[in-house]
Amino acid sequence: MRVALAQTDCVLGEVDRNLETAREQIEQAVAQGADLVVFPELSLHGYHLGALKRDTSVEARDPRLLELGTLGADVVIGFHEHTALRAYNTCAHYSGGELLHTHRKLYLPNYLAWEERKHVSPGQTLRAYDLSGGRGRAATLICNDAWQPALPWLAVQDGAEVLFVPTNSAASLDPEAMDTVLYWDTLLSYTARMLQCWVVFVNRVGNENGAAFWGGSRVVDPRGVVVAQVPQWEPGLVTVGIDVHEARRQRRSVPLVAEARLGLIDRLVRRLIDEGGDS
Repeated sequence: MRVALAQTDCVLGEVDRNLETAREQIEQAVAQGADLVVFPELSLHGYHLGALKRDTSVEARDPRLLELGTLGADVVIGFHEHTALRAYNTCAHYSGGELLHTHRKLYLPNYLAWEERKHVSPGQTLRAYDLSGGRGRAATLICNDAWQPALPWLAVQDGAEVLFVPTNSAASLDPEAMDTVLYWDTLLSYTARMLQCWVVFVNRVGNENGAAFWGGSRVVDPRGVVVAQVPQWEPGLVTVGIDVHEARRQRRSVPLVAEARLGLIDRLVRRLIDEGGDS
């Protein structure tokens, strides 16, 4: 499978303009032979939703979004989703004009300059899903989801061979306290190596509401090796071929994740909930 990393900038709240950028990127990726194009978190809306004077959220089956999956490649793209009752930070996979999978961000940062919980509700489920064309099995973790150690593990236990990680990661305002780039470098390599899966990380670039987004999108193989990377700080499109089932072979060779002991995990989690943990 050939995967294109579409490291884009976007205009806050300008959905139609951002859709046009997405179409251009998809067309270029198809010309490079891509089967799948992955965009950053909230790439159709921008991150700072609280700065918008009007609601620009869209439904996951909006015809404009479905159309993206008809341009010659599957598309994984992030947007501000509107439903009958709530709004979500969502990433969806479109294929052949159909909605193949939807993931709603589970862990919403709500500290310092990040106020996602004010504008969207947390998702309530994580599921792996089958890629189109029998290419394997994948799951999506949006940005901060990937920082929660249990979630990548659970996705892999559900059969994911590829983890898509669409992200809006800004440069740290205090690198001595937290070097954001270094954190992601370590996290992505560790996740791929220890869970023996492909990790497709796509971060945005550009400046928005005082935040500078650094890019650095990459693909990491099941041994923790970066096999393709987009330069930092500028838009870019890189297409790379990956053998999805290499994850399966690596897990059989060195079975780090084969013995899940889900019953044990269930008992331990239930005890923590009973003792006052977050349910």
